[in-house]
Amino acid sequence: MSARIPFRKMHGLGNDFVIVDARKTGLFFTSEQAARIADRRRGVGCDQVIVMERTGEDADLFMRILNADGSEAEACGNATRCVAFLLFAETGRREAVIRTLGGLLPARLGQDGTVSVDMGLAYLEWDEVPLSEKTDTLHLDFDCGPLVDPVALSMGNPHVVFFVEDVDAIDLEQLGPEIEHDPLFPKRTNVQIVSLAGPDHLRQRIWERGAGLTLASGSGGCAAMVAAARRGLVGRQARVDQPGGTLTLEWREDDGHVWMTGPVATAFTGELDPSLLQG
Repeated sequence: MSARIPFRKMHGLGNDFVIVDARKTGLFFTSEQAARIADRRRGVGCDQVIVMERTGEDADLFMRILNADGSEAEACGNATRCVAFLLFAETGRREAVIRTLGGLLPARLGQDGTVSVDMGLAYLEWDEVPLSEKTDTLHLDFDCGPLVDPVALSMGNPHVVFFVEDVDAIDLEQLGPEIEHDPLFPKRTNVQIVSLAGPDHLRQRIWERGAGLTLASGSGGCAAMVAAARRGLVGRQARVDQPGGTLTLEWREDDGHVWMTGPVATAFTGELDPSLLQG
């Protein structure tokens, strides 16, 4: 790559992304290049590198999600909201459909400027998460230090959700990597710790697979809400407070889809220098 590559730095509640539009160029980043871009000291710095690519007629674009370690993710709710916002500005429409490895994600623009995304079904069976052995996903026989009795599920990507009295009392930076890489999770896992803050109100902290501690996670918020609803802690609508801000979630009874709503923001725009991608 010899030309400078335009990018946009965006975030959803502090969950931040370097977004590159490759629909005309066909640009592709290797995992090593994505990791260089995501490096917060030597690159731009982000939780994920997002590449907007061309796709078929059933969606407006394909969104490729590359974690900070260069691995590829199936879903990222906050990034979907950011990319949807760019599409709304580009087309003047208030609705869009974005394809990811996790499936088609419809999105819509609210009157208040927030973006809602249909994150699809929550997958609750052990082989859908996936787990390496058949087990009860509502009360997983798994523990790590003070974290016990979690819920496992997939929102297009794997999650394990632990309920605790105080999310701030857990050393997630130490426990997160151990849980993420446990053999029970053959595709690794996102780790959520959640406490009940009030009626239909949750607090959450996030260890994101391939990225580490993050200020927010859209799919993680969905996983937390669905897990809490399955345990009878909340109803089918709840707000989830994450370190970076608040998401509003609804697990619809009619079709089982999970809708997530929250704000997006642009931090800055810039250009990637070719030397960054060459190492």
